[in-house]
Amino acid sequence: MQAENIVSSDSDYKFNNTNASHTNAYLSPVIVSLCKKYKATKVLDLGCGNGALAGDLAAAGFTVVGCDPSESGIHYARQAVPQASFYLAGVYDEPRAVAETDFDLVVSTEVVEHLFYPRHLPRFAAAKLKPGGILVLSTPYHGYGKNLVLSLLNKWDSHHTALWDGGHVKFWSCKTLTQLIEGEGFRFEKFIGCGRVPYLWKSMVVVGRKIS
Repeated sequence: MQAENIVSSDSDYKFNNTNASHTNAYLSPVIVSLCKKYKATKVLDLGCGNGALAGDLAAAGFTVVGCDPSESGIHYARQAVPQASFYLAGVYDEPRAVAETDFDLVVSTEVVEHLFYPRHLPRFAAAKLKPGGILVLSTPYHGYGKNLVLSLLNKWDSHHTALWDGGHVKFWSCKTLTQLIEGEGFRFEKFIGCGRVPYLWKSMVVVGRKIS
């Protein structure tokens, strides 16, 4: 079955306002810092949702383009960040659905865990980045220490939230997320744990550089 015939959970996500998600509070400062570190000027927010992160990036002085398959998300993003450009498109669409090219940096926060076909995300990013451009991915953190604590506290049912319609379908470690991007033409650059105390992080950020 082709990926384009699958309705992904992220395309069904409905937004009701322009409020930032709880993850934005601890991810946005890290993303803005990375954009500055890599001297990015032109940034693509891949899976931008309602534009909360795009707004933070625009406020920090970056030229921002966002895309998301959620109609409600794009509606609110355009309201909240009129200085940015937004497209109704997701990682399963052709990269040409976003008109701009040669981005310095592509960021995708808390998206990859929703994808049945996750390789489409770094492929889309690679198509939009300039040579040597930077990909920044975030996803909920999983590692030995945190997994052990979840087991000891019998928290796996609530952690995996299996009854959440349109929820997470894959669970990543730094190793598997690195394998994902390296398999699609990126070189691993950096790992950052975000939110909560070390090794019990809420999310992790993996940074990769497009090889060519």
